[in-house]
Amino acid sequence: MKSRIFCGILAGAIAVNSMADPMFFSAKVGRFEVHTLVENRGQGRSSILVGAHEGLISRYIPGGVYQSEVNVFLIRSSEQVILVDTGFGGALFESMKTLGVRPDQVDAVLLTHLHGDHIGGLQRDGKPLFPKADVYLAQQEQDYWAHNQAAAAALGPYGSRVRAFRPGELGAAAGELLPGIIPIAAFGHTPGHTLYLVDSGGSTLLIWGDLMHVQDIQFPVPDVSVTYDTDPKAAAEVRKRVLEYVARNKIPIAGMHLTYPAIGAVTAEQNGYRFIPRQ
Repeated sequence: MKSRIFCGILAGAIAVNSMADPMFFSAKVGRFEVHTLVENRGQGRSSILVGAHEGLISRYIPGGVYQSEVNVFLIRSSEQVILVDTGFGGALFESMKTLGVRPDQVDAVLLTHLHGDHIGGLQRDGKPLFPKADVYLAQQEQDYWAHNQAAAAALGPYGSRVRAFRPGELGAAAGELLPGIIPIAAFGHTPGHTLYLVDSGGSTLLIWGDLMHVQDIQFPVPDVSVTYDTDPKAAAEVRKRVLEYVARNKIPIAGMHLTYPAIGAVTAEQNGYRFIPRQ
């Protein structure tokens, strides 16, 4: 089952076009600059949805086709350079170059989970693409994929610089993983799926990984999950908890599969939610 998930995600990339030119969006979060780096863009199909009847699909995704993106987030301050996920490792490096960041300047790579579209840029031909970076991931995620060849190939070149941790709970007092970065458990999409709260100078941003794949329907109807979710029911429950929390506390969010600029605000609307992209 785990191998099929990896293959399905990697095969899905065939329908997604690599970015011809670097494309990124920048936002300030206290002392940090957070950059959305668009890795891939293309079309997704409603066949990946779980729990969406035809009426919902017709209402929110006419024609059954939606815009799909893969994003990576680069967090930069005067003290550190951090990547959250690495996408497929395509346009990422050109975008970094445009921003004046070399791979050997990256201090840490934070992984939301170990699906192929999040770890594809970690290594090439057995060599680490971020030679000085520590790689962080939830212990639960590392344990779940311990015997998966693709995950082992991605992490292996980093050796002892792979650092596992146990993320805290949403809304609870949680310790920092790195200065200004707080990991939060959001298990469901995968058993160790992790969100990262950027917190600095009274400003916050929650980078929520794969909490959502198809924003056109999952914001208004958060009960809808996708076939990539290891546990679709758990994924829906954690999605609803996070949406309620960020809307109530006015915490901006960023997502790996939200469309450009992929950073914005969440507000409650009727029985669901609405995403307001940052300008």
